[in-house]
Amino acid sequence: LYRSLLRELPPKPLTSSSSSRARSPIHQRLRESFANDAPHEHAVAQADQLVQYLKAQRQYTTLLERYNPGMNMDDEERVRLTARRVGMNLPIEYPKAGE
Repeated sequence: LYRSLLRELPPKPLTSSSSSRARSPIHQRLRESFANDAPHEHAVAQADQLVQYLKAQRQYTTLLERYNPGMNMDDEERVRLTARRVGMNLPIEYPKAGE
């Protein structure tokens, strides 16, 4: 259960400083809660439900990115890629003479 919770958390940033070895507050909180005495059944059930929720959120985000690839693009890039998809290229835009 502990490992599955850690697996669903966002990864640590890859920096070479000494602060990268320090755990995030959520990692510390998880370690403390699992280091204590045996957890109650209710706490275990809640943790298991949290793992399922986090896993579903991760899958949802993956599917959203896969099936909506233009979601994070600006409008110009989206229009350019849409034109390319139907076999057209956008005309090259030159700056105006006054600029």
